[in-house]
Amino acid sequence: MKYLVVLLCLLALGGITQGKQTQYGVDIPEGFQDDIDVVYKVVEGWQGKLDVYYNKSSKEPTPLVINIHGGGWNHGEKESQRGFNNFFKNGFAVANVEYRLVDIAPAPAAVEDVRCALLYMIRHAEKYNIDTQRIVLMGASAGGHLALMAGLLNHNSLFDNDCDKVDIPFKIAGIINKYGVTDLTPVPKGDWNYSSVLKWLGTGKNSVEFAASVSPISYVDADSPPVFIVHGDADPIVPYSQSVILREKLENFGVVSKFITVEGGGHGKFSREDKLMINRSIISFLREIKVIE
Repeated sequence: MKYLVVLLCLLALGGITQGKQTQYGVDIPEGFQDDIDVVYKVVEGWQGKLDVYYNKSSKEPTPLVINIHGGGWNHGEKESQRGFNNFFKNGFAVANVEYRLVDIAPAPAAVEDVRCALLYMIRHAEKYNIDTQRIVLMGASAGGHLALMAGLLNHNSLFDNDCDKVDIPFKIAGIINKYGVTDLTPVPKGDWNYSSVLKWLGTGKNSVEFAASVSPISYVDADSPPVFIVHGDADPIVPYSQSVILREKLENFGVVSKFITVEGGGHGKFSREDKLMINRSIISFLREIKVIE
């Protein structure tokens, strides 16, 4: 009986968030639903899956964040991603995406997959109560690279292979890039020998043209969506300069952007205080670009 009294007191004080925890440990608020392991694409026997957390009861279609995990294009899984509370609190639906890793298929397969996931969510916008004019792509490391590629391509169907096309108007309202690769052309020039990049580029590792085709910086223009960038200036894996050159090109084209440098920060190795600051800054940025009020 006393445990029941304690539980009721905690609920009354707001100490426990009412809602539910999904099978992968993602806490979703009351009113949200989850659709787990949705197959968005099948290619050569491989099934691309995503998890959707959405608010069907919202009176208005909600903005959407498409989240892409990192892992050097060679490891990682969508099930490792759980930090979506800030987005849920601000009314976002979240689609958490998996893609082909390099042992299944090298570049540009992962780009093709994320594009297909994006188009899948647009086609099923009504089912998930999503506003197709308020789509945000987000990722860290390799996921940041893929978020940039999918978002900066925008309506360019270059890598929309094996995807069902869409005839629904949509807008990439913003991109959140956390220390992602932006320019792969130094690899075939012999200026960067990062093993994960070499493996992912595969037979294209010696071609500047191919490397450029899968480099986000190649697709920046005056019509690019706003971009939020965060990078540690002591990153030992993805050079800090990768974000610097992206920021410079965005500014040259007059594209709205926000660049946060984490002083002394490694490859996502940030302090708790820095992580809280970054999360607050992301939401502020999304307000500034009118994705949310």
